[in-house]
Amino acid sequence: MAEGSRSDGFQGAKTGPAGGPLPVRWSSRGRAMTFQVWGWRREDASQVLAWMPEAEGGRGAAMPRRTPATKDPTAVERANLLNMAKLSIKGLIESALSFGRTLDSDYPPLQQFFVVMEHCLKHGLKVRKSFLSYNKTIWGPLELVEKLYPEAEEIGASVRDLPGLKTPLGRARAWLRLALMQKKMADYLRCLIIQRDLLSEFYEYHALMMEEEGAVIVGLLVGLNVIDANLCVKGEDLDSQVGVIDFSMYLKNEEDIENERDVQIAAILDQKNYVEELNRQLNSTVSSLHSRVDSLEKSNTKLIEELAIAKNNIIKLQEENHQLRSENKLILMKTQQHLEVTKVDVETELQTYKHSRQGLDEMYNEARRQLRDESQLRQDVENELAVQVSMKHEIELAMKLLEKDIHEKQDTLIGLRQQLEEVKAINIEMYQKLQGSEDGLKEKNEIIARLEEKTNKITAAMRQLEQSDNDLLTQTRTIAMSLVKYASSDTQDQYKLVKDISF
Repeated sequence: MAEGSRSDGFQGAKTGPAGGPLPVRWSSRGRAMTFQVWGWRREDASQVLAWMPEAEGGRGAAMPRRTPATKDPTAVERANLLNMAKLSIKGLIESALSFGRTLDSDYPPLQQFFVVMEHCLKHGLKVRKSFLSYNKTIWGPLELVEKLYPEAEEIGASVRDLPGLKTPLGRARAWLRLALMQKKMADYLRCLIIQRDLLSEFYEYHALMMEEEGAVIVGLLVGLNVIDANLCVKGEDLDSQVGVIDFSMYLKNEEDIENERDVQIAAILDQKNYVEELNRQLNSTVSSLHSRVDSLEKSNTKLIEELAIAKNNIIKLQEENHQLRSENKLILMKTQQHLEVTKVDVETELQTYKHSRQGLDEMYNEARRQLRDESQLRQDVENELAVQVSMKHEIELAMKLLEKDIHEKQDTLIGLRQQLEEVKAINIEMYQKLQGSEDGLKEKNEIIARLEEKTNKITAAMRQLEQSDNDLLTQTRTIAMSLVKYASSDTQDQYKLVKDISF
């Protein structure tokens, strides 16, 4: 569609606030309107919205102006965090330098600095789901620094080894404190914000660490290298601390402003008095300089006269120099002729020296070759001698080992012979004992046979006695049973007697 046609919209060029053309496309469908602006900053949007094209319903009718668009809340948050970081870092540096001492954990500006840094690192952090709860902590990106900066491995290992830290947030707070003591917090975070593709796993696209504000804060952290901090991380409870920014440290009431104004007025008055005193000193200095200028002018006239005299002397010296140069040229020509004659003599002497040197070189090479052959022969003889000496040592060592082995075997033979004699004596003694035991065994066998015969007889007699005892017992029981029948008519004593007899 040609430029300027308005069938369903309008396209054209309008001069922008800077004087250049502003490419704008506007379309209207019903009551909806859309602006697309290229090459403009966000703060120029209000100036763009102030210009509106004509409405479709009637040419020349002016559309009502739109109100400026509201700012992005995330951009406002980033700007607020950046301003708080600037205030906390500036206040910490100024207070530390004014006190001129090493900071500890109880120092309020230092505590507020860590709280502000914690809020800056938490901005735009992604929420990670786990089995039990949602996890949103800054320990993940800080732990990533070890992979990007090898020197940060030591601080990561120290944080993981600290006792008493149970939560990732506590480890992150300990990491920030150790990094400040090492004076490398800016270096660690700079390596982190450069790798935005890795940070995207932990932060949203609009997070502080993903935007330019993060780089600005990292640049401000470089100024903390002038501070010496001595923080006790081991015994501090970092898991349960509540990070709240104390704005009262950075906001001032009317009394503080008036006191500062009085202090500034007093400082200005002191400066005024100092300037007046300085002015008086400068006036006295100017007067002394005027007198000095007069003396310098008088001395200048004297120097001009001396300069004229010096110029005349220089002209005379130049004439003398010209004469000396001409004489020098004559001397130089004579010297060159003498050098040419001397050069010819030197060349002849050099040829003679070369011939004599050639003969000496041949003699030297021959003597060197003979020395090399003799050295080689001596080396071979020394090697053969060393081999012979080593063989002699080995033979002597072998002879000593053989003698030692022979002595040991002789001692073993003597011991074996003694053991053999002892075994023979034991065998003879055992044989004699065996003969005696065989005779005793025969006698015992005879006694056992007689005892067995007696035992058999006694057994037969006992069986007869048992049989007779059983017969007697049966007879006694029959008599007792017969007496029991009449026990009721007898007396008590008779019944008791019968009962004892029956049993």
